[in-house]
Amino acid sequence: MLRMRGVRTRLCPVLIHITSRLTAGPCVKRMSCSSLGRRLVACLLNISEARRRDLVETVARSAITDAHGRAREGVTVLNIFNDFDYNRSVITIVASIDLIREAVLSACQHACSIIDMNAHDGIHPCMGAVDLVPLYPLGEEVGLEDCGQEAQALAKAPTERVPGSSAFLFGWADSQHRSLAQRRKGIGWFKKARDISTIQPDIGPQPARRYGITGVGASPYTMNCNVTIDTQDLSLGRFLASAIRESSPNGIPGVQVIALPHEGAVEIACNVESVENGSQSFSYEGEPWPGFTIRGQNLYHAPASLITARVALLARHHGVAIKGTALVGFTPCECRSMAEGALSKGIKQFWKKLPHIHM
Repeated sequence: MLRMRGVRTRLCPVLIHITSRLTAGPCVKRMSCSSLGRRLVACLLNISEARRRDLVETVARSAITDAHGRAREGVTVLNIFNDFDYNRSVITIVASIDLIREAVLSACQHACSIIDMNAHDGIHPCMGAVDLVPLYPLGEEVGLEDCGQEAQALAKAPTERVPGSSAFLFGWADSQHRSLAQRRKGIGWFKKARDISTIQPDIGPQPARRYGITGVGASPYTMNCNVTIDTQDLSLGRFLASAIRESSPNGIPGVQVIALPHEGAVEIACNVESVENGSQSFSYEGEPWPGFTIRGQNLYHAPASLITARVALLARHHGVAIKGTALVGFTPCECRSMAEGALSKGIKQFWKKLPHIHM
């Protein structure tokens, strides 16, 4: 079973069939047809709170309203994902690159005011009240360098508005273009016990437990695709995660993955990064991988069906079945298409419309 999880329900059957049939050609064509989307940027804001959903929604609303409660023009929140066990939410904010900064900053500032990392408890690794601020270009007129410069500005501003907060940079915001996985590994993000005060931030003071440290950066679009296996054997989950990880022999390009206990089972939690075609042609079951283009560069991402099938096959060898696959948010093409529709109709709180959409 393939499912998408949103703020209002654990199972939100939106746009799922699109994911399995998107191909590079039609997707690239669709991404190029609207002038509204040419300067769009997405931020999948990760905050360390999910159990107080009303507070998470106030963070989302702060992205689409200014300090006086007036609606921000040209900004929409497409989706809010909550996970109780992880105690983590992902808020999908989309606007033009000219408008994204203030929307995201306002959300970050509000999140820092309500989340105290001293009291945080959750299974998913995290280091900050605002744990991750990634910017992804969606439109043809926005490049990774543009998003990198915007991310650098985004990283500096919260440390001024929220004294005591700090940040590390990744991707095109980092001078060495180090990936998020590299930066996280370097600061010990994946370790269960860590002394946050020893981390050297790129921006801001030495991290304090109250706010922690925030990862801010820019990269090609990254999806989250999580496959749940029907077992509580975390060691098996880690074995499967290792087998599909990009860095492993026969791993899936663009896939970064960890295994975590989740709702009485084990979740293979994947970050699915967009990758260049390079010298090889990516396909699955005879169909090209879904693709899109930014600034003339063709990028592709592993389909959820491939990740699910690979995990299912490996798990079956150990006598274990899978329970389902969860997509957190949208594919790049879906994200732009949804944002264009929402912005053209002036829909700010698009996440509230999701359960009522039937494609």
